[in-house]
Amino acid sequence: MTTATLTVPRAARGRHRTARSGYAGATTGTARSAWLFIAPFGIFYLAFLLGPTIYMLVMSFFNTSTVRTGLGSFAGFANYAEMLTRADFWSSLWHTLQFTLYTTPPLVILAFVFAVLTNRMRRFQWFYRLAFFLPYILPSATISLIWVFIFTPTTGLWAWVESLFGMTPGSGVLSDPNTAMIGIAIATLWWTIGFNYVLYLAGLQEIPRELYEAAAVDGATPWQQIRYITIPMISKTTTLVVLLQIIASLKIFDQVYLMTAGGPGISTQVTLGVITNTAFTDNRLGAASAASVLLFIVIVVVAIIRQLFERAAAQKES
Repeated sequence: MTTATLTVPRAARGRHRTARSGYAGATTGTARSAWLFIAPFGIFYLAFLLGPTIYMLVMSFFNTSTVRTGLGSFAGFANYAEMLTRADFWSSLWHTLQFTLYTTPPLVILAFVFAVLTNRMRRFQWFYRLAFFLPYILPSATISLIWVFIFTPTTGLWAWVESLFGMTPGSGVLSDPNTAMIGIAIATLWWTIGFNYVLYLAGLQEIPRELYEAAAVDGATPWQQIRYITIPMISKTTTLVVLLQIIASLKIFDQVYLMTAGGPGISTQVTLGVITNTAFTDNRLGAASAASVLLFIVIVVVAIIRQLFERAAAQKES
């Protein structure tokens, strides 16, 4: 039995090596171009986000202060122990969670409802997109001043609404410890609903129109179309919106600082407010860094719990 031997011409082998080396060179050039495009953001990320985060973690183990240079003396876990035993830290954490409970459900549900209504309209969609998203681009100082004016006792718009319904105007929404956080939540709802609205609207426009047309031919009502087509098809967008909203609500600071400064008393004092006061009023950067790390842990835990509920619900449906 003879075995045939395949002989590749020398010229063909040369062309193969040339092509392979050319491909490797092109790959190297593409990788170099990619790194050049990534470099500006990478440098910014390392210098202004990752670097300060690592330094904050290091400071949480030292008695760092704003009145002296350097890290200061080593404190170990003393800063963490102090923050975990401070009553104002726990009360601020509760107020932060309270604000999250006030804002997350309406900011998700109302954004979805308004997006569905806008998506079903044939005319003037651009107007509704503009109307919902325009407040979101305004700075927090502007929003806070608008709503402080609205909630001003006796002369504000809210007092006029109360008198319109025959109610006696009170001391003001932001002046009452029982309603101050609700007032901040209402202002936040008006301010930030446009972001979730745009996310939902983008997700709705990815659903094929043929599905709704086929369902309408089969006799499905608009509510049935929303229940059996829209909600399942947009579930990933809902997951994203809920997660982003929870994280954003747990990081509340601007509105509280500008509208109530944590008052009346400490009824609206949130965790970032305690961190700011500890760092720049008490000049204790180490303790403030420890509180920041604890808040980060709370955010991660809440996000994980939310993901576990999402997975459990998905498994039950399947």
